Amino acid sequence: MRRLLLASLSATAVLASFAAISPASAAQDRYCLQGRIWGYPGNCQFSTYRQCLASASGTDAGCGINPAYAYARQRGYDRRY
Repeated sequence: MRRLLLASLSATAVLASFAAISPASAAQDRYCLQGRIWGYPGNCQFSTYRQCLASASGTDAGCGINPAYAYARQRGYDRRY
């Protein structure tokens, strides 16, 4: 009985970790706060450009698009020439 419980808890944990890596989560961090302190790509936790600009206000930092979002594989992408 204990093994069955442990196996079901393990399977639940694995499935929950895959759900956290969904493409929808990448859409929530489109912009990165970039600067000397943050480096590249920077602090990529902003869903809107205005949020990023508000955090950069008064600092020596700027905002840019998250490279993981910018170069994400889009639906319908075709590599044939």
